[in-house]
Amino acid sequence: MIYNAEELILYCKENNKSIADIVLEDEIKNSGDTEEVIVEKLLNMLEVMEQSAKKFLEVESVTNLGMIDGFAKKANDYALKDEGFLSKENIQAMAMAFSTLEFSSSMGKIVASPTAGSSGIIPAAIFRYKASNKDVDNRKLVDALLTSVGIGQIIGRYANFAGAEGGCQAECGSASAMASAALVFLKGGSIEEILNAASITLVNILGLVCDPIAGLVEYPCTFRNASGVINAILSADLALAGIKSLVPFEEVTQAMNEVGKSMSYTLKETSLGGLAATKTGEKIKKEFYGE
Repeated sequence: MIYNAEELILYCKENNKSIADIVLEDEIKNSGDTEEVIVEKLLNMLEVMEQSAKKFLEVESVTNLGMIDGFAKKANDYALKDEGFLSKENIQAMAMAFSTLEFSSSMGKIVASPTAGSSGIIPAAIFRYKASNKDVDNRKLVDALLTSVGIGQIIGRYANFAGAEGGCQAECGSASAMASAALVFLKGGSIEEILNAASITLVNILGLVCDPIAGLVEYPCTFRNASGVINAILSADLALAGIKSLVPFEEVTQAMNEVGKSMSYTLKETSLGGLAATKTGEKIKKEFYGE
Protein backbone atom coordinates (compact mmCIF):
# COMPACT_ATOMS: atom_id res chain seq x y z
CA MET A 1 0.00 0.00 0.00
CA ILE A 2 1.14 3.59 -0.69
CA TYR A 3 0.76 5.68 2.44
CA ASN A 4 1.29 9.20 1.07
CA ALA A 5 -1.86 10.77 -0.43
CA GLU A 6 -0.08 12.62 -3.23
CA GLU A 7 1.94 9.56 -4.21
CA LEU A 8 -1.14 7.33 -4.06
CA ILE A 9 -3.12 9.65 -6.34
CA LEU A 10 -0.22 9.83 -8.82
CA TYR A 11 0.33 6.06 -8.83
CA CYS A 12 -3.36 5.34 -9.42
CA LYS A 13 -3.52 7.83 -12.30
CA GLU A 14 -0.33 6.62 -13.97
CA ASN A 15 -1.29 2.95 -13.69
CA ASN A 16 -5.04 3.31 -14.18
CA LYS A 17 -5.71 1.62 -10.86
CA SER A 18 -8.12 2.22 -7.99
CA ILE A 19 -7.43 1.93 -4.27
CA ALA A 20 -9.42 -1.31 -4.36
CA ASP A 21 -7.11 -2.69 -7.06
CA ILE A 22 -4.01 -1.93 -4.99
CA VAL A 23 -5.45 -3.47 -1.82
CA LEU A 24 -6.54 -6.59 -3.68
CA GLU A 25 -3.13 -6.99 -5.33
CA ASP A 26 -1.40 -6.62 -1.96
CA GLU A 27 -3.72 -9.19 -0.38
CA ILE A 28 -3.09 -11.69 -3.18
CA LYS A 29 0.65 -11.21 -2.72
CA ASN A 30 0.67 -11.36 1.08
CA SER A 31 -1.90 -14.10 1.65
CA GLY A 32 -1.17 -16.34 -1.29
CA ASP A 33 -4.90 -16.62 -1.96
CA THR A 34 -6.40 -16.15 -5.41
CA GLU A 35 -8.58 -13.20 -6.28
CA GLU A 36 -11.60 -15.50 -6.31
CA VAL A 37 -10.92 -16.73 -2.77
CA ILE A 38 -10.43 -13.22 -1.43
CA VAL A 39 -13.57 -11.92 -3.11
CA GLU A 40 -15.56 -14.83 -1.68
CA LYS A 41 -14.28 -14.03 1.82
CA LEU A 42 -15.30 -10.40 1.40
CA LEU A 43 -18.74 -11.42 0.16
CA ASN A 44 -19.13 -13.52 3.31
CA MET A 45 -18.12 -10.52 5.40
CA LEU A 46 -20.68 -8.36 3.62
CA GLU A 47 -23.35 -10.96 4.32
CA VAL A 48 -22.52 -10.89 8.05
CA MET A 49 -22.53 -7.09 7.96
CA GLU A 50 -25.94 -6.99 6.32
CA GLN A 51 -27.43 -9.46 8.79
CA SER A 52 -26.17 -7.48 11.78
CA ALA A 53 -27.29 -4.16 10.29
CA LYS A 54 -30.84 -5.39 9.74
CA LYS A 55 -31.30 -7.80 12.66
CA PHE A 56 -33.10 -5.41 15.01
CA LEU A 57 -34.80 -2.99 12.65
CA GLU A 58 -38.21 -4.60 13.13
CA VAL A 59 -37.86 -6.37 16.48
CA GLU A 60 -36.54 -4.96 19.74
CA SER A 61 -33.22 -6.22 20.99
CA VAL A 62 -32.68 -7.57 24.50
CA THR A 63 -29.21 -7.17 26.03
CA ASN A 64 -27.83 -7.91 29.49
CA LEU A 65 -28.20 -4.45 30.99
CA GLY A 66 -30.83 -3.03 28.69
CA MET A 67 -28.84 0.17 28.16
CA ILE A 68 -29.33 0.18 24.39
CA ASP A 69 -32.34 -2.10 23.90
CA GLY A 70 -34.68 -1.20 21.07
CA PHE A 71 -32.79 1.84 19.75
CA ALA A 72 -32.56 0.38 16.24
CA LYS A 73 -36.29 -0.39 16.02
CA LYS A 74 -37.26 3.01 17.45
CA ALA A 75 -35.05 4.81 14.93
CA ASN A 76 -36.32 2.68 12.05
CA ASP A 77 -39.95 3.20 13.06
CA TYR A 78 -39.33 6.94 13.18
CA ALA A 79 -37.64 6.83 9.77
CA LEU A 80 -40.69 5.14 8.25
CA LYS A 81 -42.87 8.03 9.44
CA ASP A 82 -40.73 10.27 7.20
CA GLU A 83 -41.04 13.20 9.60
CA GLY A 84 -37.41 13.66 10.61
CA PHE A 85 -35.00 16.51 10.05
CA LEU A 86 -32.77 14.05 8.22
CA SER A 87 -34.01 12.05 5.25
CA LYS A 88 -35.67 8.70 5.84
CA GLU A 89 -32.63 6.96 4.35
CA ASN A 90 -30.20 8.67 6.71
CA ILE A 91 -32.27 7.90 9.79
CA GLN A 92 -32.44 4.28 8.63
CA ALA A 93 -28.65 4.34 8.32
CA MET A 94 -28.48 5.31 12.01
CA ALA A 95 -30.94 2.53 12.80
CA MET A 96 -28.67 0.02 11.05
CA ALA A 97 -25.67 1.27 13.02
CA PHE A 98 -27.68 0.79 16.23
CA SER A 99 -28.70 -2.69 15.11
CA THR A 100 -25.14 -3.95 14.71
CA LEU A 101 -24.14 -2.72 18.18
CA GLU A 102 -27.26 -4.32 19.66
CA PHE A 103 -26.53 -7.56 17.82
CA SER A 104 -22.97 -7.49 19.14
CA SER A 105 -24.23 -6.93 22.70
CA SER A 106 -26.59 -9.88 22.20
CA MET A 107 -23.61 -12.09 21.34
CA GLY A 108 -24.44 -12.08 17.64
CA LYS A 109 -21.88 -12.45 14.88
CA ILE A 110 -20.46 -9.16 13.58
CA VAL A 111 -17.52 -7.95 11.52
CA ALA A 112 -15.13 -5.84 13.60
CA SER A 113 -14.68 -3.08 11.08
CA PRO A 114 -12.18 -2.08 12.19
CA THR A 115 -13.21 -2.78 15.83
CA ALA A 116 -16.21 -4.19 17.66
CA GLY A 117 -16.92 -0.78 19.16
CA SER A 118 -17.16 0.80 15.71
CA SER A 119 -18.65 -2.18 13.88
CA GLY A 120 -21.96 -0.53 13.01
CA ILE A 121 -20.63 2.30 10.85
CA ILE A 122 -19.32 0.66 7.67
CA PRO A 123 -22.24 -1.79 7.36
CA ALA A 124 -24.75 1.04 7.85
CA ALA A 125 -23.06 3.18 5.19
CA ILE A 126 -22.79 0.40 2.61
CA PHE A 127 -26.29 -0.99 3.09
CA ARG A 128 -27.85 2.46 3.27
CA TYR A 129 -26.36 2.95 -0.21
CA LYS A 130 -27.59 -0.45 -1.37
CA ALA A 131 -31.11 0.29 -0.11
CA SER A 132 -31.26 3.35 -2.37
CA ASN A 133 -29.44 1.66 -5.26
CA LYS A 134 -30.93 -1.80 -5.42
CA ASP A 135 -29.29 -2.64 -8.75
CA VAL A 136 -25.74 -2.29 -7.40
CA ASP A 137 -23.88 -5.55 -7.93
CA ASN A 138 -22.07 -7.45 -5.21
CA ARG A 139 -18.64 -7.01 -6.81
CA LYS A 140 -18.98 -3.24 -6.59
CA LEU A 141 -19.79 -3.61 -2.89
CA VAL A 142 -16.66 -5.76 -2.53
CA ASP A 143 -14.60 -3.02 -4.17
CA ALA A 144 -16.17 -0.46 -1.82
CA LEU A 145 -15.10 -2.61 1.10
CA LEU A 146 -11.59 -2.93 -0.36
CA THR A 147 -11.48 0.87 -0.70
CA SER A 148 -12.34 1.21 2.98
CA VAL A 149 -9.59 -1.28 3.80
CA GLY A 150 -7.10 0.84 1.89
CA ILE A 151 -8.03 3.89 3.97
CA GLY A 152 -7.75 1.74 7.07
CA GLN A 153 -4.27 0.66 6.08
CA ILE A 154 -3.13 4.28 5.90
CA ILE A 155 -4.66 4.93 9.33
CA GLY A 156 -2.92 1.84 10.68
CA ARG A 157 0.41 3.05 9.29
CA TYR A 158 0.32 6.41 11.07
CA ALA A 159 -2.05 5.85 13.99
CA ASN A 160 -4.09 2.92 15.35
CA PHE A 161 -7.62 1.63 15.88
CA ALA A 162 -7.53 1.02 19.63
CA GLY A 163 -9.68 3.03 21.98
CA ALA A 164 -7.17 2.18 24.69
CA GLU A 165 -4.48 3.98 22.68
CA GLY A 166 -6.28 6.76 20.87
CA GLY A 167 -9.76 7.16 22.30
CA CYS A 168 -12.94 6.73 20.31
CA GLN A 169 -11.52 8.87 17.51
CA ALA A 170 -9.33 5.86 16.75
CA GLU A 171 -12.32 3.51 16.65
CA CYS A 172 -15.42 5.32 15.42
CA GLY A 173 -13.31 7.99 13.72
CA SER A 174 -11.40 5.42 11.71
CA ALA A 175 -14.54 3.48 10.84
CA SER A 176 -16.28 6.68 9.72
CA ALA A 177 -13.35 7.64 7.48
CA MET A 178 -13.30 4.16 5.98
CA ALA A 179 -17.08 4.27 5.43
CA SER A 180 -16.92 7.71 3.82
CA ALA A 181 -14.27 6.48 1.40
CA ALA A 182 -16.46 3.51 0.47
CA LEU A 183 -19.42 5.82 -0.20
CA VAL A 184 -17.41 8.13 -2.45
CA PHE A 185 -16.19 5.10 -4.39
CA LEU A 186 -19.76 3.83 -4.79
CA LYS A 187 -20.80 7.21 -6.18
CA GLY A 188 -17.99 7.11 -8.72
CA GLY A 189 -15.77 9.66 -7.00
CA SER A 190 -12.08 10.14 -7.77
CA ILE A 191 -9.12 9.05 -5.65
CA GLU A 192 -8.72 12.68 -4.54
CA GLU A 193 -12.36 12.82 -3.45
CA ILE A 194 -12.04 9.54 -1.56
CA LEU A 195 -9.04 10.87 0.38
CA ASN A 196 -10.71 14.23 0.99
CA ALA A 197 -13.82 12.52 2.35
CA ALA A 198 -11.72 10.41 4.70
CA SER A 199 -9.80 13.49 5.85
CA ILE A 200 -12.93 15.56 6.50
CA THR A 201 -14.44 12.69 8.46
CA LEU A 202 -11.46 12.47 10.81
CA VAL A 203 -11.28 16.24 11.18
CA ASN A 204 -14.91 16.17 12.35
CA ILE A 205 -14.26 13.61 15.07
CA LEU A 206 -10.74 14.54 16.20
CA GLY A 207 -10.36 14.30 19.97
CA LEU A 208 -13.34 12.03 20.67
CA VAL A 209 -12.77 10.13 23.92
CA CYS A 210 -13.49 6.50 24.76
CA ASP A 211 -15.53 6.29 27.98
CA PRO A 212 -17.74 3.17 27.92
CA ILE A 213 -20.03 2.75 30.91
CA ALA A 214 -19.10 -0.37 32.90
CA GLY A 215 -16.44 -1.08 30.30
CA LEU A 216 -19.07 -2.46 27.93
CA VAL A 217 -19.16 -1.75 24.21
CA GLU A 218 -22.69 -0.39 24.42
CA TYR A 219 -23.10 3.16 25.77
CA PRO A 220 -22.10 5.71 24.47
CA CYS A 221 -20.64 3.53 21.70
CA THR A 222 -23.99 3.02 20.01
CA PHE A 223 -24.62 6.77 19.63
CA ARG A 224 -21.15 7.26 18.24
CA ASN A 225 -21.82 4.59 15.64
CA ALA A 226 -25.07 6.30 14.64
CA SER A 227 -23.45 9.74 14.44
CA GLY A 228 -20.41 8.15 12.80
CA VAL A 229 -22.34 6.94 9.78
CA ILE A 230 -23.91 10.40 9.36
CA ASN A 231 -20.42 11.89 9.60
CA ALA A 232 -19.34 9.52 6.83
CA ILE A 233 -22.29 10.47 4.65
CA LEU A 234 -21.92 14.23 5.05
CA SER A 235 -18.15 14.06 4.52
CA ALA A 236 -18.68 12.05 1.33
CA ASP A 237 -21.11 14.67 0.08
CA LEU A 238 -18.71 17.50 0.88
CA ALA A 239 -15.87 15.78 -0.96
CA LEU A 240 -18.07 15.01 -3.96
CA ALA A 241 -19.09 18.66 -4.02
CA GLY A 242 -15.44 19.53 -4.60
CA ILE A 243 -14.65 20.68 -1.07
CA LYS A 244 -11.11 19.73 -0.10
CA SER A 245 -9.33 19.09 3.16
CA LEU A 246 -6.48 21.55 3.61
CA VAL A 247 -4.42 18.90 5.41
CA PRO A 248 -3.57 15.70 3.43
CA PHE A 249 -5.02 12.46 4.74
CA GLU A 250 -1.81 10.96 6.10
CA GLU A 251 -1.15 14.17 8.05
CA VAL A 252 -4.67 14.09 9.47
CA THR A 253 -4.05 10.54 10.70
CA GLN A 254 -0.74 11.63 12.23
CA ALA A 255 -2.56 14.45 14.03
CA MET A 256 -5.13 11.94 15.30
CA ASN A 257 -2.31 9.82 16.66
CA GLU A 258 -0.75 12.77 18.47
CA VAL A 259 -4.10 13.80 19.93
CA GLY A 260 -4.60 10.24 21.16
CA LYS A 261 -1.21 10.25 22.86
CA SER A 262 -2.05 13.51 24.65
CA MET A 263 -5.34 12.20 26.09
CA SER A 264 -5.56 11.27 29.73
CA TYR A 265 -5.60 7.51 30.35
CA THR A 266 -8.97 8.05 32.05
CA LEU A 267 -10.44 8.81 28.62
CA LYS A 268 -8.99 5.83 26.77
CA GLU A 269 -11.24 2.81 27.41
CA THR A 270 -10.46 2.59 31.13
CA SER A 271 -13.99 3.71 32.12
CA LEU A 272 -12.41 6.03 34.68
CA GLY A 273 -13.48 9.30 33.08
CA GLY A 274 -16.10 10.93 30.92
CA LEU A 275 -19.59 9.42 30.91
CA ALA A 276 -18.34 6.26 32.61
CA ALA A 277 -17.35 8.28 35.68
CA THR A 278 -20.70 10.03 36.10
CA LYS A 279 -22.95 9.16 39.04
CA THR A 280 -25.19 7.14 36.73
CA GLY A 281 -22.24 5.46 35.04
CA GLU A 282 -20.78 4.39 38.39
CA LYS A 283 -24.17 3.09 39.53
CA ILE A 284 -24.57 0.93 36.41
CA LYS A 285 -21.04 -0.37 36.82
CA LYS A 286 -21.74 -1.45 40.42
CA GLU A 287 -24.98 -3.14 39.38
CA PHE A 288 -23.27 -5.02 36.56
CA TYR A 289 -20.30 -6.24 38.59
CA GLY A 290 -22.29 -6.79 41.81
CA GLU A 291 -20.12 -4.46 43.84
